[in-house]
Amino acid sequence: QETELKHISSGSVALTQQQQNALAARKRAKAMSMATKPGQQILMNAFMMYMSGKNLNIFSISITSMAILSPIGSIVSIGRSFAQWEGVDLTMPKLVFIGLNLIWFAVGMYKMSSMSLLPTTSADWTGSIVWKEMMETSSIPPHTWYQ
Repeated sequence: QETELKHISSGSVALTQQQQNALAARKRAKAMSMATKPGQQILMNAFMMYMSGKNLNIFSISITSMAILSPIGSIVSIGRSFAQWEGVDLTMPKLVFIGLNLIWFAVGMYKMSSMSLLPTTSADWTGSIVWKEMMETSSIPPHTWYQ
């Protein structure tokens, strides 16, 4: 029968083509379920960030920093995350994983912006304004008449 294992003379066991295809399909399904895990975390963290409010306190800052640092760490360690499913095409699961982590990162950045922790207004950059030095001066004294 084709579904039985064929023994090779070296003592190792070889799988039939049908079993190899089934194993590859199972690996792809497991890899895709791993890729969609950040989607579950997005909803949970978005709810936690909503409940923490816009005030600056240790709880809201820790939740927001977790929403920023966790996706970055996940994207950096993508090779380790998908190492157990090597041997099958992991392009789509990796793209889904990266996309969901970027969405999670964007939610964290939005929360930081709503807490006014991101420099998004012109007033946040006034420290970097370069003031011009006057090249010419006038001989008229500045408003000394009111003293």
